[in-house]
Amino acid sequence: MKNFSTILLAFISIAISSKAQTFNDDFESYTAGSLLAASSTTWATWSGAGGGADDVAVSNAMAHSGVNSVFLSSTSATGGPTDLVLPFSAQYNSGSFVFETWMYVNSGKGAYFNYQGTASYGSLYSMDVTYETTGNLKFENSGTLLLQVSYPQGQWFDFKMVASLNNSSWNILLDGVTVGSFQNPVFNVAAMDFYPIQNSAFYMDDVSYNYTPYTMPNLNASVLALSIQNGLATQIRNPSVNVRNLGTTAITSFDLTINYNGAQNTQSVTGVNYASGTVNNVSLTQSVTLGSGTLPASLVISNVNGNVADDDATDDTAFSSITAVTPAPGKIVAGEEATGTWCPWCVRGTVYMDFMANKYDEFFAGIAVHNADPMTDSAYDSNMGPWITGYPGLLVDRDDVIDPSGVEQSFLQKIVIAPKAILTNGATWNSATRELKISIKTKLQQSTTGAYSIACVLTEDSVHKTIAGWAQNNAYAGGANGVMGGFELLPNPVPSTQMYYNHVARFIYPDFMGAPSSYPASMNAGDSVVHNFTFYLPSDWNENKIHIIGLFNNLNNLTADGNGVMDNASTSTVTEAIANGYLSGTDMGGLGSPNAIINIKSTNEISLYPNPSTDESFVKLNLQTLSSVVLSVYNVNGSLLQTKNYGMVKGETLLPIETSLLAQGVYMIEVSVNGKKEMMKLIKD
Repeated sequence: MKNFSTILLAFISIAISSKAQTFNDDFESYTAGSLLAASSTTWATWSGAGGGADDVAVSNAMAHSGVNSVFLSSTSATGGPTDLVLPFSAQYNSGSFVFETWMYVNSGKGAYFNYQGTASYGSLYSMDVTYETTGNLKFENSGTLLLQVSYPQGQWFDFKMVASLNNSSWNILLDGVTVGSFQNPVFNVAAMDFYPIQNSAFYMDDVSYNYTPYTMPNLNASVLALSIQNGLATQIRNPSVNVRNLGTTAITSFDLTINYNGAQNTQSVTGVNYASGTVNNVSLTQSVTLGSGTLPASLVISNVNGNVADDDATDDTAFSSITAVTPAPGKIVAGEEATGTWCPWCVRGTVYMDFMANKYDEFFAGIAVHNADPMTDSAYDSNMGPWITGYPGLLVDRDDVIDPSGVEQSFLQKIVIAPKAILTNGATWNSATRELKISIKTKLQQSTTGAYSIACVLTEDSVHKTIAGWAQNNAYAGGANGVMGGFELLPNPVPSTQMYYNHVARFIYPDFMGAPSSYPASMNAGDSVVHNFTFYLPSDWNENKIHIIGLFNNLNNLTADGNGVMDNASTSTVTEAIANGYLSGTDMGGLGSPNAIINIKSTNEISLYPNPSTDESFVKLNLQTLSSVVLSVYNVNGSLLQTKNYGMVKGETLLPIETSLLAQGVYMIEVSVNGKKEMMKLIKD
C-alpha cells in the first residue's frame, strides 16, 4: 500500500428520480409585453415567483421561431435589474443533462448566465457563462477559466451544453458543432440564472433542457476535478483528484494513472472504504514536473476492487489543462505590501502574501510594509503613501499597483521579463555581536546606461508579541465577506496571541529609491558590482527568520506617477546568504545598535533642516573626530546636481544647500564622512 490522503467531501443522493425530466419553452403561449415569471408556472426570478423589477417582459421584436422571445439587457454598472431564474425539477448531480437555446447577441454587446448548485440561490455557483462584448465566450468556476471559445454576434445561433454529471464532463456545441469540452469541479446543478451584466443585450428563444437520471450499477468508480496547481515550468506538483462511488458496492482499492507532459505514472490506493454515494479527495504522492505552456493532463481510474474494469467506463477519466510559464533566468519579482494591524481588510494581504511565499518561494520577494502599528518602519512606510491607492495595496516590481488578490497574475506577467542584472546575496553572521554583514553582487546580463540604484531590505517572519497594538482587525470574521484563508473562522479583532506576522519590513537601506550613483553610468554585459551593508540586529529580531532582499532599481524608467523602477531583486535567508559566501565591495553603511560603529550616525550627529525648504537648507554635523566631508545633491533619477568637498571637519558644522537654485521636487542629499555615506531626502517647495 502506497501513501495517500483522503478527505470525505460529501454524501450525496444519486437516484433523484427514476424518470427523465424534460422542459421546453418557445414563448408562444405568452402575450407579448407580459412578465414571463409572473405568467409562468416554471420560470421564476431571483427574488421569488415573478412580477417584480427582476422579471422580464416577453418580446415580439424578433424571434428564432414563431413571433415571441425574451430580451435581456442592462447598462447598469452592477447589471440587472432583470434576474430571471429557470429552476430544475430537483438538484441533479449524476446522469446526463442537456441544455439548449437559440440566442441572438446584439453586435458589440454581451450576455451572461450561471448555474446554481442548490435550490437556495446564491449558496453555490456551479458555473459562470459569459458572452463578452468582444465575441469571446467564457466558461468559469469561481474565477477559474474552464474553456474559452468564440461565438457569433448579430445573428441567431444554436447554443447547446451536454453534460455527464457523473464526472462533470461538459461538451459545448454551437450550431451543432462541438467547439470545446471541460470538466467542472462542481457537479451539482439545480437552476439557471439569466442575469444581464453591464453592456448585455441578448434574445433567447426555444429554451429547453433534458435530464436523464443515473441508475447505479454494482461497481462504478468515477473521477473528476483533477487538480495540478499551475506555476512555473520545472516546479514540482502533487496532483489530486476526486473519486466518486457511483456503484452500490463499497470501493476498497483502485489504481490511478496520470498522463502529463509525456510522462505516465500509476499509483495504487488500498485500504480504503468508500461507501456508495460518497465523494473522496485523493492526493497523489507521485509528483509531476510542470512543463512550459498550456498542456493537457488526464487521469484514469482502474483496477477497482481488483477488477480489470468497473461496470461503467464512461466516467473513468478526469482531465484538465495546466498552464506554466518559464521564468526568465535569475528573475525575482518583488512585492511590497502596504498593511497594518488597524486595517480590517489587510488580512487579505496576509493571505495572498503567504500564498505567494508558499507557491513561488525562490521567485517572489515579499515585503509587508506596516503603517501605524508597532511593526512600522517609518522610513519605508512614509515612502509607500504616494505609490498606493489604499490599504491593503501591493506594488509588484513597482510597476503594478494592485489589490493583493491579483498578485499571482501580475507575478506571472513579470517573472518572464529578462532582467538587466542578476543579484546574489552573501553574508557573514556574528552571533555574539549580532553583526550581519551582507554583500549583494550585481552581475549585468545586458549592457546599460543611465542611473541605477541598490537598496537592501531586511524582513522577518513569525513576528509575534502579545501586547497592545498587536491584535489584527479582521473584516472577514463570521464569513459574511467570504472565505479568506481561515480568517473567516477567527474573531474581530484576531487576538495578538493568535497572530504571527510574516514578511515584516524591518529596515530598508539607504532608503526607498536606493542609493544614487550606486553603479557606473555605463555598464557592460558580464560586469559585476558588489555592495556591502552592515547591520547590527536588535536582540528581539530572530536571525533565523530574517530574509535579505536586494532591490535593483532602474531610475531611468521613472514615470509621472513614479512607477516602473524595479528591474530585479534578490531574496535569501541568512543561512542561504552565508552559504553563498561574502564578497568585499563598496561599503554602503547600514543599521547599528548604540554600541556599534557602522555608519556616520552611530558616532556623530547629522540632521537636515528646514525640510521642506524654499530658499536654503542646512546639513548639521557634529563630528567627534577630524573627518573628511563631502556633500552632494542628486535628483530622483540619480543625476548629480551639486557637490562640494569641505575637506577635514571636526565639531559642530553647518553645510548649506542652495535650494533656491533647485526646482520644486524631491532630492537626495548624500553626506560622505571618511567615505561612509548617509542619504537623506529633501523636499523643495
